Amino acid sequence: MREDRSAFATIRGPGVRYLGVARAPCEEYRGETSEMARNRVGVIGGGQLARMMIPPAVELGIDLRVLEEAEGMSADLAATGVGDYRDLDTVLAFAETVDVVTFDHEHVPPAILRELVGRGIPVHPGPDALLYAQDKLQMRAKLSELGLPVPDWAAVESADELGAFLADHGGRAVVKTARGGYDGKGVRVVTEASGADDWFLALAEDGHGGALLVEELVDFRRELAQLVARRPSGEVAAWPVVETVQRDGVCAEVIAPAPGAAGRVAQASADIARRVAEGLGVTGVLAVELFETTDDRVLINELAMRPHNSGHWSIEGAVTGQFEQHLRAVLDLPLGSTAPREDWSVMVNILGGPAEGTLQDRYPAALAAHPEAKFHGYGKAPRPGRKVGHVTVGGDDLDDVVYRARAAAAFFEG
Repeated sequence: MREDRSAFATIRGPGVRYLGVARAPCEEYRGETSEMARNRVGVIGGGQLARMMIPPAVELGIDLRVLEEAEGMSADLAATGVGDYRDLDTVLAFAETVDVVTFDHEHVPPAILRELVGRGIPVHPGPDALLYAQDKLQMRAKLSELGLPVPDWAAVESADELGAFLADHGGRAVVKTARGGYDGKGVRVVTEASGADDWFLALAEDGHGGALLVEELVDFRRELAQLVARRPSGEVAAWPVVETVQRDGVCAEVIAPAPGAAGRVAQASADIARRVAEGLGVTGVLAVELFETTDDRVLINELAMRPHNSGHWSIEGAVTGQFEQHLRAVLDLPLGSTAPREDWSVMVNILGGPAEGTLQDRYPAALAAHPEAKFHGYGKAPRPGRKVGHVTVGGDDLDDVVYRARAAAAFFEG
């Protein structure tokens, strides 16, 4: 598609460039949409999550449009606009061409989303819900208000306050920046009151003040993730709870369903996620990252209000994958079955990618050695630690499935 861009032209401003047939201004382009493609979903953000929405959109006959931050991003195949998601005019111009707006990430400023809602443009998840994925302090306060299980926490504005929390929690705690941060960024374990001095200084220097989130250092047995989808009309569907394996703060593997989680843990995880979705008014896919503690509690760690890395297994491993379900949910269509297709599915992230060449260079050998594996490339250049793709394998013997998934992913390392 890249070589055809010369046939495209800028057709709407300001701040955003729309890629369409040069003869058609934006309003005409919208009017020419066929009756069969009235379900126009606009995705803000051009990353791999938007990319993985493309196949189910094609299958369902949905007109998927993407506002990417720069040309050539992962979801470039469906990009109809290039612009800054932090610019109101840019987002409004894009939103006017679709029937509903959703997201590849959670970073669009709330004021912009409220403007869209005020103009009658459906946004899923809405700004009132998305706030709790954007601000960890707001999230912890709301979850506590709803009586949901979370680690002991506090908002701290100084080293003295952090020191007091440490004294009450055995001298160790986890500190998080309230906004931003993912894949282990913006999170650190501290054992001294001075352990977050640089973050306190940064808050003071930005002129807005604010606080950090400090939490008890949870003694957990393993990390879990529970995904659900919720329609605006209220229907909720949950996938099986999964186990996530972290490496250097980044999700490396996902096992679906979580081994040994049938019964109480599975029920508790699904119940928590449903209560979060309903209590916060989340629409679309919601991922609730959880701790299973050594004293047999299930606690909420983080929230993501979009398709999530822990749900990639569902593309092949469930009757309805998370990306199709997300599209159904934001369009308020009936949700699909979340039942697993196989006893076990294991997803392994390709982190970093080949030291030389591209993922595509490795495909001949990988595909020949593992015809049972499903490979997904994100259209990203290799870089240490970067998620550039994933591999999923299913089967009835967990040890064998784990081995084959890791072996298939290994073709793209080094």
